[in-house]
Amino acid sequence: MLKVMRQMPTQVGRATKGGGEAVPEEASDETCDPRHEPQDTGSALLQAALTRENLQSALKRVRANKGAAGVDGLDINQSVEHLKSAWPAIKEQLLAGTYRPDAVRRVTIPKPDGGQRELGIPTVTDRIIQQALLQVLQPLLDANFSESSYGFRPGRSAHQAVMAAQAHVQSGKPIVVDVDLEKFFDRVNHDILIDRLQKRINDDGVIRLIRAYLNSGIMSEV
Repeated sequence: MLKVMRQMPTQVGRATKGGGEAVPEEASDETCDPRHEPQDTGSALLQAALTRENLQSALKRVRANKGAAGVDGLDINQSVEHLKSAWPAIKEQLLAGTYRPDAVRRVTIPKPDGGQRELGIPTVTDRIIQQALLQVLQPLLDANFSESSYGFRPGRSAHQAVMAAQAHVQSGKPIVVDVDLEKFFDRVNHDILIDRLQKRINDDGVIRLIRAYLNSGIMSEV
């Protein structure tokens, strides 16, 4: 038996392989400036996310990650076949602000140190839309992160973080602090998150869609 629970609040970055489906890019000089000004994107940002070229790139990335099916049971090939006929209506809903994502499918995986980690798997269709959004949002948002931030960022890795820590030690700083916000995505306040995002992204369509994903709920076995 299955039930759907609203996220209260729950994971923003849904489960995919590794660090998500972000497209690796070389870090630019803008990354060094955390005071990057908000972008006046208007309604063009959602339109840019839904261009054929951007969607094809998103599909390629999602396919490469070889993720499992979501609550609709459709794998990547079945989803692509379904979208051949369903996409015009989905795109219209996205642009009109009426699109409602499917709930994510809850799964548990073992953690290296024992115990289990809960993950949510969106449908392939929603993963493609999320990836398409990521590809247009990432260049706007990444510039606001600290130069010392390495997690879930394009062109950066945990290995680089270790190398930076080693460099600090070699420069005479003997203490390295590793900070991990436990269950951050389970506990982050969605209203605060959206407020911060609106300060950087001036596009009502994108904000509305992200809010819909945050509220899409989790399909859980009982």
